[in-house]
Amino acid sequence: MQNDDDILSKVPEVTLGFWVIKILATTLGETGGDSVTMTWLHADQNAHNGGYLVGTGIFLVVFVAAVIAQISTTRFNAWIYWLAIVASTTVGTAMADFFDRSLGIGYTGGSSILLACVLCSLAIWYLTLGSINVQTVATPKVEIFYWVTITFSQTLGTALGDWMADSTGLGYDGGALVFCAGLFLLAALYYWTTISRVFLFWAAFILTRPLGATVGDFLDKPTSHGGLDLSRPLASGVILAVIVLLVLVLPQRPGRHPGSGVTAEAQ
Repeated sequence: MQNDDDILSKVPEVTLGFWVIKILATTLGETGGDSVTMTWLHADQNAHNGGYLVGTGIFLVVFVAAVIAQISTTRFNAWIYWLAIVASTTVGTAMADFFDRSLGIGYTGGSSILLACVLCSLAIWYLTLGSINVQTVATPKVEIFYWVTITFSQTLGTALGDWMADSTGLGYDGGALVFCAGLFLLAALYYWTTISRVFLFWAAFILTRPLGATVGDFLDKPTSHGGLDLSRPLASGVILAVIVLLVLVLPQRPGRHPGSGVTAEAQ
């Protein structure tokens, strides 16, 4: 039950609408990131031409600015929050492609390293503050851990999505179905088991990123590679318009947590 001692967090209440917008945002991150690095900078034609690095730099500036704005606000602002999420997905797309392709680490190596980074970030966050529950994201210190973890998870999602689509031979549509199945499994565990809700949230949050990556690649990759070969900028514009519409239409409320006993509830 909510009471007067409840503290409003700086992130949205986790609802079905949150997950719909999150998946669309990750898909936009893939098509938007590819629009800059591949369509405008032509990094796909030459992985060593610096396109991925330049794209990473551009998106990193936007992401840092969005996070600073997010942390500077005194209360939850849906537009700033979702801008930061989209920015994190675009910088994650460019970073993953830079490490996997320009540096030659490969999808398997990149996914393994980034998964370790996500787990380490969560572990340090928990050991430092005693909770990794997103409903406790109400102070600048917690927000820094939150956005660092999200950046790693968004970058991991691109690498993992590429690995699933290319290295396993499933293709973009097959990879998307695998990640959808994983999310359905997590939903079943949420409704029919008592497994930690915090664990299930982060598992779902991480898994929605490669789903968005494979869907985005399916939309804009050439038909010879299993995609629909849609215009990357056009696809990005349509997805952005849908996100804006959903933010306007769907309730955007901040999450809450009790003012006392935060750690106990978060675990």
